[in-house]
Amino acid sequence: MGPAPAATSQDPLAMGLAPQAMGQGLPEMRLEELGLGAFTPVGLVQNFLQYLHLDVGLPWWGAIAAGTLCVRVALLPLLVRAQREAALLARHAPRLQELSKGLAEARRGSDQREVARAYSELIGYQQRHRLNPLRGFLVPLVQTPIFISFFLALQAMAAAPVPGLQWGGLAWFPDLTAPDPFYVLPVLVVASMGLVLELGAESGVSSPGGVATRQLLRILPLICLPFILHCPTAVFTYWLTSNSFSLWHAALLRVPALRARLGLPLQWREAQALQRGEERQWRLRHHLDMAAKGPLRQTFARNPLAPHTPPPPPPLPPKRPWKETLG
Repeated sequence: MGPAPAATSQDPLAMGLAPQAMGQGLPEMRLEELGLGAFTPVGLVQNFLQYLHLDVGLPWWGAIAAGTLCVRVALLPLLVRAQREAALLARHAPRLQELSKGLAEARRGSDQREVARAYSELIGYQQRHRLNPLRGFLVPLVQTPIFISFFLALQAMAAAPVPGLQWGGLAWFPDLTAPDPFYVLPVLVVASMGLVLELGAESGVSSPGGVATRQLLRILPLICLPFILHCPTAVFTYWLTSNSFSLWHAALLRVPALRARLGLPLQWREAQALQRGEERQWRLRHHLDMAAKGPLRQTFARNPLAPHTPPPPPPLPPKRPWKETLG
């Protein structure tokens, strides 16, 4: 056997090139070579991002952002329908709550005919006005699997790691497989998530337990922050793009002309005022329960159940015998 061929001047490693320079001049490995990109929801997401990067020519951060926007735009009709259903339910919420309360009271009794009458009245009202409370869960049922698929896909690509991701970032996060060194992206994701949840809570269907639910949603992003600090920046690139799209979508739905064109009759300010009114009515109906759970507050000047004690006599004037003697 002859001697091994010497490294030529075209060999990137012999030239001492950095991995970034190698990635820019040589063809990148495909996901199939790394055991990724199967025909599963996670693999389909990976194949779609690879298509945007290798075939369209976008950098990895741009491919992740563009893929996120493509999916969110495709879900726009579903989001608009969910907003329309929320507006319709908000308009009929007082009557639905009244019928539901009547059904609950009938079930506490022993008259099955009264239960059947209250149930048929509730179902008939929903059918006449084409109301279906279960449609409010349509958006979470669709968006949650997509979010999980993107999250797992990017986590697997960063753990492999896909060579291009190591220099496919932007600005202060050039390595998409590593966490954010300055924790800027986690903070931005948590802040935008809080805004998205706040706007979603204000425009959703109001319920008697909505006050406590919104309070929980306001602290949920802060609870999640310690658990997501060390996620790769590829995940944050997707997450921040998705949250930004949600905020843009919520801002557009405040435009009265656009809401009218999309068939959303309930204006955002009207929905907010209606929700505040329903919260006030709920507090008035349950003020006794809330007062019973809290500390006792004295609402009178004197306890009427305490035994009556006469007021003490006024103090006697001090004795001054020297003044009486001298006059």
